[in-house]
Amino acid sequence: MTLTQRWQDTLATLPLVAILRGLGPDEALDVGDALISAGFKVVEVPLNSPQPFVSIEKLAAHLGDKAIVGAGTVLKLDDVQKLYDVGGQICISPNTNPEVIRFAKALGLISFPAFFTPTEAFAAIDAGADALKLFPAELAGPKGLKAVKAVLPRTLPVFPVGGVEPGNMKEFVAAGATGFGIGSSVYKPGDTPEIVHAKATAFVDAWNALKA
Repeated sequence: MTLTQRWQDTLATLPLVAILRGLGPDEALDVGDALISAGFKVVEVPLNSPQPFVSIEKLAAHLGDKAIVGAGTVLKLDDVQKLYDVGGQICISPNTNPEVIRFAKALGLISFPAFFTPTEAFAAIDAGADALKLFPAELAGPKGLKAVKAVLPRTLPVFPVGGVEPGNMKEFVAAGATGFGIGSSVYKPGDTPEIVHAKATAFVDAWNALKA
């Protein structure tokens, strides 16, 4: 499958992004395998992690077509280029920067910027974003998501990120969430692969229960 086809498959089956902030290269493969065995299909290594591009390169090569691997906290054009150079496939940002979005798309990457206001959302859409993350979702809440979804294109995927737990996914899905980005609730530095697998499984089970 092409990257676009794999992304569409992810949206249709299990649209959960594992945000591995603080992940080190030495643990990257074991944690990646734990996530994939639980069912995750998208893995993000934020760029404020130790040697993030080393981890991304290792994960992308190791997981192959099993997962879409990329970077989070992408703020600069140079980092978009580095992400592409090491085999990353998805460019995730905590903000709306049209230049970063356009460059990511020019390189054939999936562009996944964050927004908090309608103005930011439409700027990201105009720049070519493939999906948007509502960040921080714990501040916007399901009511905030529902309000902004009323004016966004119906087919545009929107993922709440920040404060997401298995127990609050239902409210966000009812408000229009397409999927979720999950950080410390699925991985935090010091977690063993077994802990990560258990955490990830809880989210997968919660998602599947919502969609049953």
